[in-house]
Amino acid sequence: MHIPDGFVDVKTAVSTGVVSAGGLAAAIYKVRKFFKARVVALMGVISALIFAGQMVNFTIPGGTSGHLLGGALAAVVLGPHAGAIILSIVLLVQCFIFADGGVTALGANIFNMAIVGVYGAFLVYKAIERLSRSKTNFYFSVAIASWLSVVVASFFAALELGISGTYAMGITMKAMVLVHMVIGVGEALITTAIVAFIDRVRPDLILTRELTGES
Repeated sequence: MHIPDGFVDVKTAVSTGVVSAGGLAAAIYKVRKFFKARVVALMGVISALIFAGQMVNFTIPGGTSGHLLGGALAAVVLGPHAGAIILSIVLLVQCFIFADGGVTALGANIFNMAIVGVYGAFLVYKAIERLSRSKTNFYFSVAIASWLSVVVASFFAALELGISGTYAMGITMKAMVLVHMVIGVGEALITTAIVAFIDRVRPDLILTRELTGES
């Protein structure tokens, strides 16, 4: 899903870059309101976990593979604002150190995965979680939010490629979204397993249970 250099046109690169910069600035402003030692430490731990998780690929039918995106994981544990910062940092490191995703497409990649993916996942997670306080519903909300974060991010990536004229819109949408609907299943399983483990051993670390959407 990491768009490389040369795959989005100038207008798409600039517009997504501006929106991503604005979204990230707003996220940093929001996070500063509750910046505590525990939050800083958790952001570092979750960043490292997501970065390591993105290095491990899992095979899916059709001869392709996927890996953890981590947007929903960060959003559920630390909230959407901290989650957006974490994903942006991971994407910046991947771009400049590992050449995973183009520099000119960095704004688009951050927009798709760190802005749309994270905030979208959090909204879905909270909407479903409010329906019931049961553990089953909590894990269900995490799974659905995780799956949807991948699908929505792939939709916007395909949209940007189509708008840029890199590929035909219909072909790009079909190829990207259908594949990531399958990859999203892996995302949901991994994210739910990690959240369930945290919930079992240190439930107090899931900060979205104590921060009402301002995390």
